[in-house]
Amino acid sequence: MHTFRRTQLHRALPLQIQFLRLLSSISATTVTPWYAAPPSSPNNQNTDPLLTTLSQAITNKSNPLETSVRKLLPSLKPHHIIDLINLNPHSLDPHDLLSFFKWLSTQPPFRHTIQSYFTMIKFLSAHQMFQQSESLLHFVVSRKGKHSAASVFQAYIDTKGTEHNEFVIGALVNCYVDNGFISDAIQCLRLAKKQNFRVPLQCCGRVLDYLMKSNSSSTAWGFYVEVLGHGYPPDVYTFNKLMHKFSKDGMINDAKLVFDEITKWGLRPSLVSFNTLLNGYCKSGKLEEAFRLKKAIEETNLAPDAFTYSVLINALCKENRLGNAYQLFDEMSTRGLNPNDVIFTTLINGLCSNSKTDLAMQMYSKMLVRGIKADLITFNTLINGLCKSGKIGKARNLINEMSREGLKPDKITYTCLLDGCCKEGDLQLALEVKEKMVKEGIDLDDVAFTALISGLCREGFVVDAEKLLREMTKLGLKPDDATYTMVIDGVCKKGDVKMGFQLLKEMRRDGVVPGIITYNVLMNGLCKLGQMKNASKLLQSMLDLGVFPDDITYNILLEGHCKYGDPEVLEKLRSEKGVIYDYASYISLVEGSVKSCQFQ
Repeated sequence: MHTFRRTQLHRALPLQIQFLRLLSSISATTVTPWYAAPPSSPNNQNTDPLLTTLSQAITNKSNPLETSVRKLLPSLKPHHIIDLINLNPHSLDPHDLLSFFKWLSTQPPFRHTIQSYFTMIKFLSAHQMFQQSESLLHFVVSRKGKHSAASVFQAYIDTKGTEHNEFVIGALVNCYVDNGFISDAIQCLRLAKKQNFRVPLQCCGRVLDYLMKSNSSSTAWGFYVEVLGHGYPPDVYTFNKLMHKFSKDGMINDAKLVFDEITKWGLRPSLVSFNTLLNGYCKSGKLEEAFRLKKAIEETNLAPDAFTYSVLINALCKENRLGNAYQLFDEMSTRGLNPNDVIFTTLINGLCSNSKTDLAMQMYSKMLVRGIKADLITFNTLINGLCKSGKIGKARNLINEMSREGLKPDKITYTCLLDGCCKEGDLQLALEVKEKMVKEGIDLDDVAFTALISGLCREGFVVDAEKLLREMTKLGLKPDDATYTMVIDGVCKKGDVKMGFQLLKEMRRDGVVPGIITYNVLMNGLCKLGQMKNASKLLQSMLDLGVFPDDITYNILLEGHCKYGDPEVLEKLRSEKGVIYDYASYISLVEGSVKSCQFQ
């Protein structure tokens, strides 16, 4: 009996197995899975088979991803990739996973979401792949653009499995700074603080540096106060930079407020702090405040240094208080401070500005006695002063001395000499200087050309002045209305009013707007030639262009009509103007009236 049952059981088992196999084959033909079945192992029994298939495709280097994942692409969703990164069931190498992530972004119609990006960013930073993580953050920020901080930060918060990551917050702030989206960077820091996240202090420093370089002083100061309240460590260096920025922007009172805040944060102002504020006072013309601050330096057991004296001496020289400047110079020498080349140059400049070139040369001699070599700025300062005083010979000697010291004259050197020669009427030497500049490859600028044109016009070489004007325009330089007017005046005085009007046309074509002086020059040229009808047309043209005649215009017309004109027009001009302002015009009118009476 038992034998029979066992025999029947043995016969039945194959039938059951066959039946199960049949069911399996039917199932396989009716519903074909779009991913390979995972290998059975205790470690991945609960893993989504899709993740296993993707992991196998990524690790299988023999087959390209295009082949391995082609059938899966239409069904892949961002949440699959997020799960793959977060779970990483087969412990994929981070570099391989990143390569797959990047490759997938190039395979339409699949598109990553911002959450999938943040998942990968967090994963990479957790594996110390900070450069790659920040690169993805840069991509996210550049795509989202300006004013996206709120939405991007919220996406970071909402990303599944994302815990606070200090690196990601700092890198996100840096990305916004790198893109110039500074308001977004600040908003990220505020949102992080609101979430009670620890804010990386280094990125706070980057934001502050950016603000101090590009934004207003008040914005930078406001942000600094804000981050100080969040635990950013105060330091005197930053306070000094903020004071300097306020001073540079002409906000000296605000700079003083920053200075006062230093002690409130438990710090002690350094000599640089005092000097920064003192320099701001001097540049704002508040010399009394500057000297009070100098006294405060001494009362805090700090000693004024060469910079302190240099700033004060420079301010005194600008106000022509040379006596006080000399007193400070002597005081610093008494205190054992050796004046540097900046202080000597400052005094030399002050003396030259007051036409005291002999004293300036004496100061230069003292400088040499102390073993301090003059630099190019010092030489140019002296040369400019000597040229303005008409001491061209001494200026040329100084240029030779400068060359012996191994310093090469530059554009400023030659332009000063050229201008001096023109003012002294030595046009030959001025033209030689010009040729030397051209030979040495030094381009003449507007100042040099204007000096030459002015000199040539003054000496009556109008044709040469006109050529030089055209040379100037060919080089791409734009003469101003004064330069054009000098040449127009020159040609009109030579009787060539036609050329004067041609230059007026060129002047307008070059975008230079002629003023009343230019029109008066042309008006004078017409009146001198007795062309009173043309003078009247020019007057009407002036009025049409919105250039209103002044006293000189009327006086020119009065003189012209006195000599060549109609008594009725003369009376009309008298009634329109009513008053003749200068003695010369009065004499012209009287003489003209006499001639007019004799003519009648």
